[in-house]
Amino acid sequence: MTKFEIILSNIIITTTIVAAFFYLSERDLFNYKTSELLNNDTIYVNKVDKENSNEAINKSRNTIITNTVKTVSPAVVGISVKEIRQYQYNSPLNNHPFWGRFFGNQVFNKEISGLGSGAIISSDGYILTNDHVAGTADEITVTMSNGKHYKAQKVGTDLTSDICLLKINANNLPYIPFGNSDDILIGEWVIALGNPFGLFDVSDHPTVTVGVISASNMNLSPVDNRYYIDMIQTDASINQGNSGGPLVNSMGELIGMNTLIVTAQGSSGNVGVSFAIPSNKLSKVLNELKEYGIFERDYWTGLRIHSIDEGIAKYYKLTNTRGVIITDVIDNSPAKSANLEPGDIIKQINDFRIDNYETLKGVLQNYKTGETIEIRIIRNNNELTKRMKLEKRK
Repeated sequence: MTKFEIILSNIIITTTIVAAFFYLSERDLFNYKTSELLNNDTIYVNKVDKENSNEAINKSRNTIITNTVKTVSPAVVGISVKEIRQYQYNSPLNNHPFWGRFFGNQVFNKEISGLGSGAIISSDGYILTNDHVAGTADEITVTMSNGKHYKAQKVGTDLTSDICLLKINANNLPYIPFGNSDDILIGEWVIALGNPFGLFDVSDHPTVTVGVISASNMNLSPVDNRYYIDMIQTDASINQGNSGGPLVNSMGELIGMNTLIVTAQGSSGNVGVSFAIPSNKLSKVLNELKEYGIFERDYWTGLRIHSIDEGIAKYYKLTNTRGVIITDVIDNSPAKSANLEPGDIIKQINDFRIDNYETLKGVLQNYKTGETIEIRIIRNNNELTKRMKLEKRK
């Protein structure tokens, strides 16, 4: 090989090596940048997915129920009451000729405390609760969700319907609007708020439970001369101290006032059967309490009635024992003016079905003096409707 060929060969080899070096370097650099870019994109995508996921979770947690609770909670209050009751001690020395002057019968006062719930129903401080919570109280304290305390005055109270109206000296308050209890749906979601076991005083916030409307138009037996007719049944958990608190629908409307629970034998806890006074009845009674302080029922009917037993049902060829039979009608009475007669079977008053004497008595408590009611009767196997005005005795 000549010297020239050797030099040319060395140049070709050197050029090839240099070219190969630059090729490999560029490829590695490209791969590095590509890898870095892909890695950064992966981090960015993961970050975006995580943010989207968290946002989706937060949106799913904020439901119509949680939004409603947030809206109505400031209008729920805790109620503390004190009542002074008078007791008499009958001393065995009362009749003693000497010691009786010093250790005879004595009268002493005892302070009784109680707790309950309430709902603000107007911006100027009217508050709804049960009569059995505050009706006989001598001192009433209302605790707001912001921790403020107010002394409350009784505007009016009605033992028969178990409804009490209070007033505090405040303005621009949050309140719960009334809904139409005639439009409730069996199975729809409802929320019960209140002060069970006095927990409101611990947190300044109402306790919240959720359930559904289990039944409506429930006529219960009277308790301590209080008549519970046309009640709403719910499985929302209600316990001691919840009385007087609101039952609201998912739109934040007050459709009832939590009042009664059914308990298991030997227990005072909730078993999933609770009852609320419907809002339409509340409105009617509250309007009277606000204007007059009482719900007037000083009317009479002039009726003497008896529940229907199997014998009466068989004699009158009735398919069941629901209803009451009129046994007498007093002269110059509202019943006489309505052309009711002995032997008539009363099956319904307005929209209320009459099952027995207790139901009839309870249904009549829904009406005030001066109102006119429609009475559906069976006379000689014919259905008739009579109208009777509830008048004072002349």
